Amino acid sequence: MKFTNGYWLTKEGVEAHYAASAHEAKREGESLVVYAPEKQIRSRGDTLGGVELTVRYSSPRKNVIRVRIAHFEGQNDTEPHFDIAEDKSVKSEIVITEAAEGKAGEAVFRSGDLAAHITLGGAWDVRFCAGEKTLSKNSSRSTGYMVSRREPGFRENPYTEFPLADNGPPPGVYIKEELSLGVGEYVYGLGERFGPYIKNGQSVDIWNADGGTASEQSYKNIPFYLTNKGYGVFVNETGKVQFELGSEKTSRVGFSAAGESLEYFFIYGPSPKEIIENYTALTGRPPVLEDDTFGLWLSTSFTTSYDEKTVMGFIDGMLERDIPLKVFHFDCFWMKGAHWTDFRWDEATFPDPAGMIKRIKAKGLKISVWINPYIAQRSGMFEEGKSKGYFLKKKDGSVHQTDLWQSGMAIVDFTNPEACKWYTEKLGPILDMGVDYIKTDFGERIPDDAVYFNGKDPEAMHNYYTFLYNKTVYEFLEQKKGKGKACLFARSATAGSQQFPVHWGGDCESTFEAMAETLRGGLSLTLSGFGYWSHDIGGFEGTPNPALFKRWLQFGLLSSQSRLHGSSSYRVPWSVDEESVEVCKTFARLKLSLLPYLKECAKEAHEKGIPIMRAMLLEFPGDPVCIYLDRQYMLGPEILVAPVFSADGVVEYYLPPGNWTHVIDKRTESGGKWLKETYDFMSLPLWKRA
Repeated sequence: MKFTNGYWLTKEGVEAHYAASAHEAKREGESLVVYAPEKQIRSRGDTLGGVELTVRYSSPRKNVIRVRIAHFEGQNDTEPHFDIAEDKSVKSEIVITEAAEGKAGEAVFRSGDLAAHITLGGAWDVRFCAGEKTLSKNSSRSTGYMVSRREPGFRENPYTEFPLADNGPPPGVYIKEELSLGVGEYVYGLGERFGPYIKNGQSVDIWNADGGTASEQSYKNIPFYLTNKGYGVFVNETGKVQFELGSEKTSRVGFSAAGESLEYFFIYGPSPKEIIENYTALTGRPPVLEDDTFGLWLSTSFTTSYDEKTVMGFIDGMLERDIPLKVFHFDCFWMKGAHWTDFRWDEATFPDPAGMIKRIKAKGLKISVWINPYIAQRSGMFEEGKSKGYFLKKKDGSVHQTDLWQSGMAIVDFTNPEACKWYTEKLGPILDMGVDYIKTDFGERIPDDAVYFNGKDPEAMHNYYTFLYNKTVYEFLEQKKGKGKACLFARSATAGSQQFPVHWGGDCESTFEAMAETLRGGLSLTLSGFGYWSHDIGGFEGTPNPALFKRWLQFGLLSSQSRLHGSSSYRVPWSVDEESVEVCKTFARLKLSLLPYLKECAKEAHEKGIPIMRAMLLEFPGDPVCIYLDRQYMLGPEILVAPVFSADGVVEYYLPPGNWTHVIDKRTESGGKWLKETYDFMSLPLWKRA
């Protein structure tokens, strides 16, 4: 959020109260507390009136410094909180040096190799350092308490010298922080974002939305970023956090949240892998999934017409063509339309669901079904949920309803333990029939004015809702199926959701451009701590042409999880062309041959948080070329994949230094150079490094 009008002025109607200096510092247990008034204190009179910020430095884990900035501290806690895994054995080092002989004093808070140096008495200056190296800093007009008195509908005065189209902050109070960006420093992460891979110059709102993959909106917003300069920042706020990434001020990353306090973690690496390892140590890591989840998933698609005959025709068609299939997925219309969610098979289409499931499983497949957290008014669960108070409510106590998906739908309140129990008990019979995995769709369109059972602030609950939804279903799956056997296919996420895999990219179009934006989203998400990631092979909206489908098959089957899924058209390969069958078979078999390797990668994701699909900078952090690459990736530590994003098969990519062997044609190549090549549909740039 931009509070300023250019560099010097604030927006009309906005009051800025910046920390002017660190007037006093003291130790409280394992914390350093710094008092930062908005003016220099030169006499007793200067202590009268004005805003003073209290900034606390502490350490939840080695090489991580927690910074909490607060104005009024007497406010009720109305926000949910991310689960943060703290290491209680960590001891911080705190040194406070008073000013002497014309030199400013200094307070130093150290955790492992990371230290915060706060200048005492002079102008506000905080440096985050590793040894003698400054990683980032905040200084003049960076740490502030912002008050917006702009009424709704306020517009900048068109007669001022610098009118702006940006309407600025709505009325309220905010805490704002800024950290410096150095020359050649680039920002990554912030969840699954489909726009530019490098985030410099962007404004990013951490606010889950069902916006597809072709806009600035995202299903998975994670208030965590890392840079190529050895550190990451996690803003520990569940609600809307707004980032200005070299956009409001070109040499700073700014972030702000409404309210009287803001907390963030400054996380040292120094390598990108170590940054992610330290971040996921705080917020959680995924389990190692069952072998079958790494194989090919086939879906009915969304609005296509299907019954048991259709389903068995798909499954048998895959088996007859020697395409190894591991999971079959039933999308929304396994339930009757306008009744979602009621967890009841549509009897008109599936008169014998239990028998059908047995017949599918007899072919050696696992089964997945679609659900969401919404209960349509025509669902058999609606009246029961309404009478027992299991839905989000309006302020007048009535059910919060909308027609924006299913008519009259209500939203399950997962802050209510009884509602969680009720929801999973309704799901239980489906699992008892033999269903193995659950696609937990939606969870983004959550109202910011609802009343929750736990009484928490609905705006702060908006993003956090998906964590509770997926956690509820995932833990129930574990309970029913056993540890290590649970698997979701989730769309929405927030910080910590990586503990409940898998997540897929959402609704993309069937174009090469959408395929490329999908990869950018996956790279950003995996750099945000997510170990597994998938997407709809061929794109969701539309019907892919043969060239696109075959190139997306290669990409999809060289992702951590691989699913054939669409909206209004089937995704069985022979529905496109016969060569698609050969491409699908070849790459599905190739992926199965990589299973031992992928399981080692999954183990690393579980133990260290390092993702299976890796941005090039994770494996080659010292290579200046790899800083920019967003059309290729590493699958684990050894295999380079460069998907082909063109119908003519021409692809240009970078092979880092070292000796490489092509996985398919076995030729060798020395790296450290760009290659431009043409590939047929049975191959692509797929290299294994020595």
